[in-house]
Amino acid sequence: MQQGSWRGTRRFIPIGNNGWLISETAPQYMPTFELNKTIVLKAEQYGLDFALSMIKLRGFGGKTEFWDHNLESLTLMAGLAAVTSRIKLFATAATLVMPPAIVARMTSTIDSISNGRFGINIITGWQKPEYAQMGLWPGDEYFARRYDYVKEYVHVLRALWATGRCDFKGEFFTMDDCRLSPRPQGDIKLICAGQSDAGLAFTAAYTDRNFCFGKGLNTPAAFAPTAARLQAATLKTGRDVSTYALFMIIADATDEAAFAKWEFYKSGADTEALAWLTRQSAAANKGVIRKQTNRIACDCPARGFPLLERFVMPFG
Repeated sequence: MQQGSWRGTRRFIPIGNNGWLISETAPQYMPTFELNKTIVLKAEQYGLDFALSMIKLRGFGGKTEFWDHNLESLTLMAGLAAVTSRIKLFATAATLVMPPAIVARMTSTIDSISNGRFGINIITGWQKPEYAQMGLWPGDEYFARRYDYVKEYVHVLRALWATGRCDFKGEFFTMDDCRLSPRPQGDIKLICAGQSDAGLAFTAAYTDRNFCFGKGLNTPAAFAPTAARLQAATLKTGRDVSTYALFMIIADATDEAAFAKWEFYKSGADTEALAWLTRQSAAANKGVIRKQTNRIACDCPARGFPLLERFVMPFG
């Protein structure tokens, strides 16, 4: 399900509680280093190409306290880098709260720990309460400028990784002979999850891979229009950027058993957490951000089952 030259299998790891099913009847667990180590070592054993940890700074609440409990992405992947040997590892940089020069240095450190197996997932930050709780939300006007912000962010990262120095003077960042040493061993790959036109244009120009959200129930080709839009954007930049389609697989011994499990998960949908997410998506949508509303419909906040069907499938 990819375009481009970087092909293979990969997985998101459970850095937040309860994985990606917002349901009381789905498996309930807390994130720990030991759990993530076990999963990533198995992924390495089975030949998966990379593992990625997201970042979430505030969860959705509800009866399941969904994603209210989260580890931190870069420090988690530093620990995993020390106990793995082949699998590539990606951490997520919360760009609104982590200065690019610090992320550049943390990346170089984890690159050293992993012997060149590390990359960064770039996010713009869309959910206001995550950042407002610590006084770091830049204002609702940020929604419309978020990709201008991360363009400068990536410019600083790339300059420091490539040369060890950065004197960039921009609208959002000002570097004054900023230094980095040691630098990473090789080229640090960047991932994004652009779905809007602005997000895809940024991805085509500045990153190496793009996550594309799967949609629907057993409709594996539904992401194709977004992948085609990325291909069109890369024609303008002349860069090779791969698409990674994200799907959740609910498996069992037979199709009937797998569908029964899915119905069981739907029966326990955490409507409180889903309603909270819907409200945040609607607020973000008013700020001209489409990332989350592409993944979850906001037309039926009182009906947990349809919401769960639309929410769960995109997350791999």
